[in-house]
Amino acid sequence: MPNPFPGMNPYLEQPEFWSDFHNHLIAALARVLIPTLLPTYRVVIDKWVYKIADSAAIAIGRPDVAVQQSRTNPTPVKSAVAASQTVVQPIKVTLLMPEEVQQAYLEVRDAATQTVITAIEVLSPANKRGDGRQKYELKRQHVLESLTNLVEIDLLRSGSPLPLEDDTIQNHYRILVSRANTRPIADLYSFNLSDRIPLFPLPLKSEDSEPMVDLQQLVNDLYEQLGYDYFIDYRSNPPLPWLESDVANVLLDRRR
Repeated sequence: MPNPFPGMNPYLEQPEFWSDFHNHLIAALARVLIPTLLPTYRVVIDKWVYKIADSAAIAIGRPDVAVQQSRTNPTPVKSAVAASQTVVQPIKVTLLMPEEVQQAYLEVRDAATQTVITAIEVLSPANKRGDGRQKYELKRQHVLESLTNLVEIDLLRSGSPLPLEDDTIQNHYRILVSRANTRPIADLYSFNLSDRIPLFPLPLKSEDSEPMVDLQQLVNDLYEQLGYDYFIDYRSNPPLPWLESDVANVLLDRRR
């Protein structure tokens, strides 16, 4: 079955689907870009690894893994506490442990010099909230202060959008195209749930033409290829902050 939404599918934002979808989308972007950029450029999938301390509050789309250790019956130890003394029982608590996050992204490199010409980021929930957001903003600022172009794709409604100067735009989704030679001016493609994901140009070296990226086609293809229609229950509530009425109205218009 095809994607029932005209643009982004909000049900893919659910933790059980997002991580898988994110990885496949990065790989699909690489596959579609490589033939158009050869032999001048290489398209490389890389990953950055960081730790966040608030992972329990951020759905990062990975199942919990319980590690159990075998226990033997300990040898009884004589108590050194007097019989009349009250023994206080401890409360079991859980410590906040930083969790390692690995996130894939794309680099378009000059084939001759291996210089990174363009970085392509598809944001995840951990990039938009808490400790993970702070770490991503540092990485983002490093790119913006360099000679590397940046494409930042935000297909998530949850979490606050990444900062722009005097940002009053209220759309659901964003694609930011920042060319190194025009900063601080950049192109923002903003769109809503009811809209098709817009085409956007991939910035390269100034002397080369920029191919157009059809992200909507990739999303639609992945939806069918990965069989999400078999696993998504559209009778259930959409992930927050979506309201059931928001999603239902778009689905109704789509099916008319």
